[in-house]
Amino acid sequence: MKTVLVFNRLSPLPQQRQQPVSLTQKIHTVVDQLKKVSTIKDLESVYATMVKNNSNQDCLFVNQFISACTSFYQPNHALLAFSQMHEPNVFVYNALLRGFVFCNHPLQALVYYLLMLRAEVMPTSYTFPSLVKACSLLSALRFGEGVHGHNWKHGFNSHVYVQTSLIDFYSNLSQIVESRKVFDEMTERDVFAWTTVISAHAKVGDLSSARILFDEMPDRSTATWNTMIDGYARLGDVESAKKLFKQIPVRDKISWTTMINCYSRNRLFTEALAVFDEMTANGIRPDGVTMATVISACAHLGALDLGKEMHLYVMQSGFDYDVYIGSSLIDMYAKCGSLDRSLLVFFKLREKNLFCWNSLLEGLAAHGYGKEALSMFSKMEKEKIKPNGVTFVSVLSACTHAGLVHEGRMRFLSMTFDYAIPPEIEHYGCMVDLLSKAGLLKEALDLIRSMTFEPNSVIWSSLLGGCKLYRNLEMAQIAVNELMVLEPKNNGFYTLLLNMYAEVNRWVEVAKIRVIMNEQGVEKRCPGSSWIEMDREIHQFAASDTSHFASNEIYLLLTELDGQMKLTGHVPDLRFGAKNAIEIVKTDMAINAA
Repeated sequence: MKTVLVFNRLSPLPQQRQQPVSLTQKIHTVVDQLKKVSTIKDLESVYATMVKNNSNQDCLFVNQFISACTSFYQPNHALLAFSQMHEPNVFVYNALLRGFVFCNHPLQALVYYLLMLRAEVMPTSYTFPSLVKACSLLSALRFGEGVHGHNWKHGFNSHVYVQTSLIDFYSNLSQIVESRKVFDEMTERDVFAWTTVISAHAKVGDLSSARILFDEMPDRSTATWNTMIDGYARLGDVESAKKLFKQIPVRDKISWTTMINCYSRNRLFTEALAVFDEMTANGIRPDGVTMATVISACAHLGALDLGKEMHLYVMQSGFDYDVYIGSSLIDMYAKCGSLDRSLLVFFKLREKNLFCWNSLLEGLAAHGYGKEALSMFSKMEKEKIKPNGVTFVSVLSACTHAGLVHEGRMRFLSMTFDYAIPPEIEHYGCMVDLLSKAGLLKEALDLIRSMTFEPNSVIWSSLLGGCKLYRNLEMAQIAVNELMVLEPKNNGFYTLLLNMYAEVNRWVEVAKIRVIMNEQGVEKRCPGSSWIEMDREIHQFAASDTSHFASNEIYLLLTELDGQMKLTGHVPDLRFGAKNAIEIVKTDMAINAA
């Protein structure tokens, strides 16, 4: 009796064992299992069940399985399931093509499309968007044109989604004529199609055509408004972008971020921070892109307290401490003079990309820690982070600050020979500055003359600075002659050369320079400025500035401080400057009399 009970408890009844599982039950079982998949191991277990039940030959199941593989970025698992099918249908092919594109394997998508055609499986309208995207990722214009022809051949030229993907494809390859032609030939257009063609014109800077389409558009989405605002921002037309931003009916997170980017891109950092304040006041939660831009604006303004506040906001709001926010914080703290905090953020980052390393190297170089910057660069090389041109600008700047001429020469050569990075004008500028400050003026001039492109005013100014430092008047005159052509209205280099001649009492040359300055109408138009941050507000000042609302009080305080300094016995040494001024006035009077 006991044995029978055990048998009944452990073994199914004979009629239960023979009862067949219906197709509906199979479908529900497989689909339910795929919905519950949370790991790759679960995915493999589901496929093992499909093989056991012979469901791996069912197109519906395999289609679902390939889609699940795509969500886990497992194109190889999807391909294995596909390869074991005897007769995959077009839906399975579509799922596979979509998976390849999603997992960034566009070439395989095109290969399997050709295999699909050879198997005489006819495409559907869902086939072509994936193919067009694959061609776009590969920048394969000719293949894309072939796909466009197949789309027309199979009668899908009236499908809005397919045509929109073609507009985007041609736009990404700067084929604006073809992109517009596809749009003009569409019999039906939705909001997305209009937005895509407007974006196509905006990408190539044709805002006049984009605006015409924008005004003709029957119904505009927020994305369309954002596209136009971004287009104006890229062209530097801040006023047009601002006007559209004020007119937009509904502003989303992207709208606010686009306007903040617009101001930042055009170096209007105070305005960018004001828009951010307005954004948060309206209850819009920023994303990582917004925060990176705002932190960057704080960096350019040197607003350390505001930058700290943004850092605290990032931490309290639970933002992902990714490489973008991380590199922005590293750069902000370095530019605001808090190098310790910059290093702290860098070393706390779990993941560091090239932007993070570049920000740190630039900060170390700017603060004069040349040897430390080179040490960090060596560590970067050991960690197999491949540098780019920006990296070497920081490295060469570090060599300049530390006076490491030999190291600078070696890094300049290494950039080309070890990393195949062709030197650009910024790299030459760093090398000329390094050599000029070291007194190697002839080598610096030879380097300038060996350049394959025309040197700019920064390079000649670096040489001129070295000439001033080492009192080389002959070479200084060469630099000034070049600068007179490049920036004829810039008074800086005229003044520097004038002072150099005045130092050695060559007043005839001083008089000649003054004549040239008078003839060219050269005058100081852009005085130096400084700013201070108080209570989350940036106050900017320039020489002889009276625009600030508290300028009267400021000048009264400066006058009082000046008086107190004189009472303590401080006497400014103006002898050299006064002597030069007197001599220059004399020469001016002689010129006018003549």
